Amino acid sequence: MLTRLEPFILAFIPIFVAVDTIGNIPLFISLVEGSTKKERNKIIADSVATATGVAILFVFVGKWILRLIGITIPDFQIAGGALLFIISIRLLLPGTQKHILSDGHEKDVGVFPLGTPLITGPAVLTTTLMMLDNFGIIPTLISLLVNMLIVWLSLAKANAVIRLIGISGTRAFSKIMYILLAAIGIMMIRRGVFGVLAQ
Repeated sequence: MLTRLEPFILAFIPIFVAVDTIGNIPLFISLVEGSTKKERNKIIADSVATATGVAILFVFVGKWILRLIGITIPDFQIAGGALLFIISIRLLLPGTQKHILSDGHEKDVGVFPLGTPLITGPAVLTTTLMMLDNFGIIPTLISLLVNMLIVWLSLAKANAVIRLIGISGTRAFSKIMYILLAAIGIMMIRRGVFGVLAQ
């Protein structure tokens, strides 16, 4: 039983790290400040739908796009791993953070910037494509959908999460996630280099 679940678990964890659900909660609260409960629910629905749609679309057309422009999977692993590493280092540096590109009063804030690039950004797209290559489409899609369900639940209960672990707790959790993301980036680079050498 555990052997059957292993691909799903191994695909779930990197995507969970890349999505950074807990780290997005303070940003979400700042973006929806002053919104009514109905408006907030619509923003959550829009953000999760956008993030899920973009990620699933990339799952199905990502490799086709790479083949079209002549990029191999090892090439993408090296570039994607480097990107993940750079993103994680930037987020770990003091005084840096995800930029809030809009205010909470815009009606499409759920689509941009919350849905993309804050929930589904370069890190999620890169990681998803790597999980697709490593574990196949079913574990990757299920792991992606479970992560998006967690995002939806977390945003719906954002205030409760903040009360439970506090702003400092969410920041500390995010820092740990960024360190894991950096390690995943190094792993991807290593696999990509081995893949190039094996060609």
